[in-house]
Amino acid sequence: MPEPPVHDNTPSRLLIKITRDTLPQVKDKYPFIYLERGRLEIDDSSVKWIDCDNNVVRLPVAMLNCLLLGPGTAVTHEAVKVMAAANCGVCWVGEDALIFYAAGQTPTSDTRNFHRQLILSADPDASLKVATRMFTRRFPEAKLENKNLKQMMGMEGLRVRQLYETKAQEYKVGWKGRQFTPGKFEMGDITNRILTSANAALYGIISSAVHSMGYSPHIGFIHAGSPLPFVYDIADLYKEHLSIDLAFALTALMAGEYDRHKIATEFRRRVIAIDLLARIGPDIEEMLGRS
Repeated sequence: MPEPPVHDNTPSRLLIKITRDTLPQVKDKYPFIYLERGRLEIDDSSVKWIDCDNNVVRLPVAMLNCLLLGPGTAVTHEAVKVMAAANCGVCWVGEDALIFYAAGQTPTSDTRNFHRQLILSADPDASLKVATRMFTRRFPEAKLENKNLKQMMGMEGLRVRQLYETKAQEYKVGWKGRQFTPGKFEMGDITNRILTSANAALYGIISSAVHSMGYSPHIGFIHAGSPLPFVYDIADLYKEHLSIDLAFALTALMAGEYDRHKIATEFRRRVIAIDLLARIGPDIEEMLGRS
């Protein structure tokens, strides 16, 4: 069934503005804080955030894994030195972390999660168990006992194609298959263009989260030979609702006209509705076999 209409009181931003009141109060390290349109600098050896309205917030960088710096941010050299000493990483992202640009990690950053990920990926049996958990999460009805990775990927390809066809029928949208040519975005049909845009936004959020938690985006369990295999592995857990259903639902509403603003608004609404930012960490832990 199509999703219920968006209500006016639905939040439009994934990440709230940081103020003294909204600054997380945590006992253990907090995964990340997103900042935009302001400046990071030093005051008495502590990092302070000055926003565009000249509000000043002192940031407990020793209690943060990572700062996500969005549009309009500036940071002083001295602030980076203090954050590095506190093992607080930095990521440069687009608005609401929907685009991931780059990451800066400290030489002494905690590598426990990376080490665990590396050990699992290097053990064929352990790696297969991780991949099986990922496939099972997405397709719980599938019978995956005694299947190798190639067999599971073949089954997945068939199920995804069937999912596309099911959504096309549900929303009464013409569908000729998934098509994407790098550098030729405008050549795709509306549904394929929405799929590409939503996937890119999802990859941005997952990349920021993966970096902030100390995992490597380059060590995957299903995907390989691509720039960000672990990001793609984790993103696939959420694509059915955040990308695929979204693309067909909006195609039916757009009447042939690609509306970037409408896509971004609905994507944000869905991310907020499923509380994606709170789910990514526990989901990664579960996929890697941690309770």
